[in-house]
Amino acid sequence: MTDASVRGERTFFGHPWGLATLFFTEMWERFSFYGLRGILVLFLIAPPAEAGLDMDEGTAKALLGVYMSMVYFVALPGGWIADRILGARRAVLWGGVVIMLGHVSMAVPGGAGFVYLGLVLIILGTGLLKPNISTMVGKLYEGQDDARRDAGFSIFYMGINIGSLAPFLVGWLGEKVNWHAGFGAAAVGMGIGLLQYVLGSRHLRGVGEAPGHRLTPDERRTLARYVLGGLALTAAVVAILAGLGELTVDAVTVALTVLALVVPAVYLGYLLRSHEVTDDERVRLRAYVWLFVGAAVFWMIYDQAPGPLNVFADEHVDLDFFGWRMPTSWTQNINPILIICFAGVFAWLWTTRFGRRVSTPHKFAFALVMVGLSFVVMSMAAAAAGGGRVTIAWLIAVYLLQVFGELSLSPVGLSVTTRLAPHAFASQMMGVWFLATAAGDAVGGQVARLEDAWGDVRYFLTLGAFTIVAGAAMFAFVRSLRRLMGEEHAPPATGRA
Repeated sequence: MTDASVRGERTFFGHPWGLATLFFTEMWERFSFYGLRGILVLFLIAPPAEAGLDMDEGTAKALLGVYMSMVYFVALPGGWIADRILGARRAVLWGGVVIMLGHVSMAVPGGAGFVYLGLVLIILGTGLLKPNISTMVGKLYEGQDDARRDAGFSIFYMGINIGSLAPFLVGWLGEKVNWHAGFGAAAVGMGIGLLQYVLGSRHLRGVGEAPGHRLTPDERRTLARYVLGGLALTAAVVAILAGLGELTVDAVTVALTVLALVVPAVYLGYLLRSHEVTDDERVRLRAYVWLFVGAAVFWMIYDQAPGPLNVFADEHVDLDFFGWRMPTSWTQNINPILIICFAGVFAWLWTTRFGRRVSTPHKFAFALVMVGLSFVVMSMAAAAAGGGRVTIAWLIAVYLLQVFGELSLSPVGLSVTTRLAPHAFASQMMGVWFLATAAGDAVGGQVARLEDAWGDVRYFLTLGAFTIVAGAAMFAFVRSLRRLMGEEHAPPATGRA
């Protein structure tokens, strides 16, 4: 029985009702994100006769990868803004507003300019919302044991995957009615999420109301100078490249990929040397660096679903059922449906004695092996397809393996980040966690360019084998990682720690 139930307070599956507010906010934000993600690459490569942008397939995959990368990349400054300026609660609110405006921009059939503006707005808004809403979930459980906090994150994670079923509506509208109608549906979803967030904020018990380390007036003035200088420098570089004719989509995606790799390396190095990090926190951070690298490799493979796997489904999977062709984007729903089916099973496993014997590094290593095997299966599907089409059962098998990996890594990563975060960088560390996704997605987008040159079979098999080897290497160093995390002489408090 929970403390809240003893006091007679309203609960959400036995957890604080504030979790419901954050659950549904995240659910609708993910609805807008995954709805767009499910049709974006299809829209980009569609010919003008189908109201698409007629973009080269390799460029479209790279753009999709960089877009997803930047969505997570800006989580770091988003966490910093919450920590130092807005507070998590207002950061989530304003982030949701900007996201909604981004989808509205994409719903306007005004050409590529509105599309690029919309993507930029969605990126900026998600940077404010995504890390801070996860941090607020963790704050709801301050002073409580790790197992209860991890169970809360598992429930929260279910909201993410319910929202990711958006392609059923957004995908159908986009492919069967009009691309921009699909984008408009994503905007409406974010609007619903904002409304319930505002109405439900009273249940958050003051969580996230004030910045953890508010900037002093001098720091604000310094920040303003740096921001203005950075904007001026960026504008000058863009103007020069445009004048030279070098401001292409390909050039931008490559530059942003480099940024997605350099920034986390520099920032993690800064944290390890920061005087605000204690010696004990620094030791735990060393373990976190290796978990970060493992997560980046995982997302490099996993987040190719809306790119190479989506295009493969469109070109090589039989989607006809009794004379009706299923929208290609609906194949993106296989993953969240399987997650919804298995999330409860994994949550139970990680809170039983079995889960307590399996450490966080074990789970990360297992996740890498599973996602690697999924691409081995994809190579088999590609070989079976040849120049024709294969049954959708192949994709179901691929996504099933990926789901086993995701449920072993993603909610666990959210939880371990809140546990290992240095006190002075709580919100920012959630941003660091999302930088792993940013790095993986950016590299994955560029790697996807190799698919045309290598062919599907070689492409999927090579990446799958590489990831399996990475998982085996992490298994080999589990004991060292547990020692750094302080878990060597005792079982972990929970499977999601």
